[in-house]
Amino acid sequence: MFTRTSLKKATLAAVIGSTLGMSSLVNAATEIKAAFNQSNQHPQYVALQGVAEKLERKTDGRYKLSIFPNELLGDQRAALELVQMGSVQMAVVANPLVENYDKTFRVIGMPYIYTGPEHQEKVFTSGMLDELFASTSKFGFEVLTAYTAGARSMYTKKGPINTIEDMKGEKIRVMQSDTMIKMLSCMGGTGVAMGQGEVYSAIQQGVLDGAENNEITYADLKQYEVAPYFSSTRHLMVPDLVVMSTDFLSSMPKADRDILVNLVKESTQMEFELWNKQISEAKAIAQSKGAKFNDVDIKPFQDSCKSLQDSLIETPAQKELFKQITELK
Repeated sequence: MFTRTSLKKATLAAVIGSTLGMSSLVNAATEIKAAFNQSNQHPQYVALQGVAEKLERKTDGRYKLSIFPNELLGDQRAALELVQMGSVQMAVVANPLVENYDKTFRVIGMPYIYTGPEHQEKVFTSGMLDELFASTSKFGFEVLTAYTAGARSMYTKKGPINTIEDMKGEKIRVMQSDTMIKMLSCMGGTGVAMGQGEVYSAIQQGVLDGAENNEITYADLKQYEVAPYFSSTRHLMVPDLVVMSTDFLSSMPKADRDILVNLVKESTQMEFELWNKQISEAKAIAQSKGAKFNDVDIKPFQDSCKSLQDSLIETPAQKELFKQITELK
């Protein structure tokens, strides 16, 4: 019997090994394999599928982009390594993975760096990140664009969060990260690191007073049943990055490379639109089950977390990027 892991390994070997067979075909399209860790319903997948359709048409069939969802080509860490080796040509990976290579990337995923989705979209489509994205080529990959992964907000059991005072005494589940725990502290609450699978029962049993995540996760995991107050603190907006093999990009004729790079950049706006639509649908589902949503004046929270932001900025490059982003509000 095949396990999920063995099936993934078999699929990975078959997909990577198929390159030799494909190259033997006369006039066959060059296949660009893209690793993706979510389903084929995810906004990022749909945006890349749009790139695939346009790429094949605009290159007269010379290139074909094939997207492999559900970690068929490995998890994000493994996919990034495969891109560096050139075994896989493209992948979507979380920003923290790229931070491991260049700490400057930390800035675009910092707490309260963005005032909201509109500000984040403005930054991602402004061109200000192009130089940073190209700089990773020395590591064997280039970042072509950034996609939104939504804004994380607070949802609680007892009542809505509007002020720092409302957070006092609140035990909130966070990702297993020292930065996240410090962030909850500067927002007035107490961060409790815990796996996602334990959150529902922990809130239900009173171990937690709430959690923080985006509206899609909130609705999908039915956490509105135990924490019906969703307060839009929008404290964290960590991007996902579309990365591509430096060697593969270098091997493409300039005209085709420009087509591909421009299509991926242009897909960012579509991905934001798709994400926002899915957010609206998730919010409607939660509201129909009794969840209550409230907007929050985030400036006091931003101000209280300024010392945390300062501690995360260690280099002149980080400082300059932070300045550019905050001035683009």
